Amino acid sequence: MRTGVLALLVSGPALAAAPDSAPMRVDVSSTVSLSKPVWSLKAARFRNVVQQQTDYSCGAAALATLLRYAYGLHIDEGDLIEAMMGVSDPELVRTQGFSMLDMKTLVEAIGLRGRGYQMKLEDLPTIRVPTISLVDYRGYKHFVIVQRATRDVVFMADPVLGNRRVSLKEFGEGWNGVLLAVIGPNYNRNNVLLTPPDPLRRSRMVNEFRPIRDADLMEFGFTQSDFF
Repeated sequence: MRTGVLALLVSGPALAAAPDSAPMRVDVSSTVSLSKPVWSLKAARFRNVVQQQTDYSCGAAALATLLRYAYGLHIDEGDLIEAMMGVSDPELVRTQGFSMLDMKTLVEAIGLRGRGYQMKLEDLPTIRVPTISLVDYRGYKHFVIVQRATRDVVFMADPVLGNRRVSLKEFGEGWNGVLLAVIGPNYNRNNVLLTPPDPLRRSRMVNEFRPIRDADLMEFGFTQSDFF
């Protein structure tokens, strides 16, 4: 998240444009300051998700998301692409992308354990760690992080689409039934991937930060605006 300030000075007309995500501060006097965190829609959608930058790198971006936010490793997609190219067939990667075996080989090279598990869809809610999964989007095979699941909903960190939630049934229609789990030292049991943000909905945004209605102003003695 890039930091910055959107300042509205009551004593003057100065107004600065906000970056993708920044705290918004309203200075109402020399001693009082109110602030509220502000995220752009894109920044909110990819909060705690590494966005993939190439057509073949969803596996690298998914693994970078897992290592960064569950293990605290300062690593990005480019680092993993370079590292996995060293243990993969470059031509095969460019046409088919990285495989779970490539990811397993890499995490074990840095001292973690990578294990692939065949799972039944109804057992998915029992998994208590974020895992990497291969899903099929209308013929396009794509790696995502399965953050957690309930009996009805699967929460995903998607390198292309950001934070998503889909029904368990919809997820099962495109899932191959395999999960890649990465386990090892320095795993944060309270990592942010286990608590995905709420989906972006207009109703939620309006309810949390909405303008004052005319009816609300009547409580303060105002009935109508004749000037502007």
